[in-house]
Amino acid sequence: MLRLLTVFLLSFFLFPVIIFGQKVNKYNLKIIENLDYYKQMLIEDPNLELVELKSLIPDIVYDLRYAGRNNFTGKKLYPSDTRLTFLRKLPAEALKAAADEFKTMGYKIKVFDAYRPYSVTEKFCKLIKDERYVAHTRSGSGNNRGLAIDLTLIDIKTGNEIEMGTGYDDFNETAHHGAENISITAKANREILKKVMLRHGFRLFETEWWHYSWPNTDNRYDVMNIPFKKLN
Repeated sequence: MLRLLTVFLLSFFLFPVIIFGQKVNKYNLKIIENLDYYKQMLIEDPNLELVELKSLIPDIVYDLRYAGRNNFTGKKLYPSDTRLTFLRKLPAEALKAAADEFKTMGYKIKVFDAYRPYSVTEKFCKLIKDERYVAHTRSGSGNNRGLAIDLTLIDIKTGNEIEMGTGYDDFNETAHHGAENISITAKANREILKKVMLRHGFRLFETEWWHYSWPNTDNRYDVMNIPFKKLN
């Protein structure tokens, strides 16, 4: 009997446990994987909805890097047919307000990534063991919660990305906010992006000029691992 109890306790703490539509992993992190459970959560709190960004910002441009190989891993981490991306309702509405402001300045938003299933972060952690750039699986990331977005700006007249000093997912100090070894134009463009995003409630990520997130101060938003197709 004691041996059976020991085996049960070890399995509880070492392996994922499914409780009422949630998975609790070895870090005691709650992960939402069940679509029906997610829908039930929306009845209780509509602000938990993951909103497809083009439904709010029709002219937003998607360049979803992890659906192809043009990313730092060189691998497809999302299904190849991934064409949509999401944020929770409040940050999605804030991004719409930011997009409207950018438009008055002659820019529109290009998105590299937003909501990211937790299973992809698990893959990231195996490749990049540096928490300055990749969130650890013990806590999950803002992207896993539908709160973070990786973006840049496009000049509406030319259709080209504006100069930012580095490309996306450039893991060196040149990509940090406040980097000095970039052009005056790139510094000014980063400042435009930063000021508008902060004005609309987002927070910057110090080591990545492209990464902004919505606060989760009340821990309202759980980590999600629902595939894109099911959300659509």
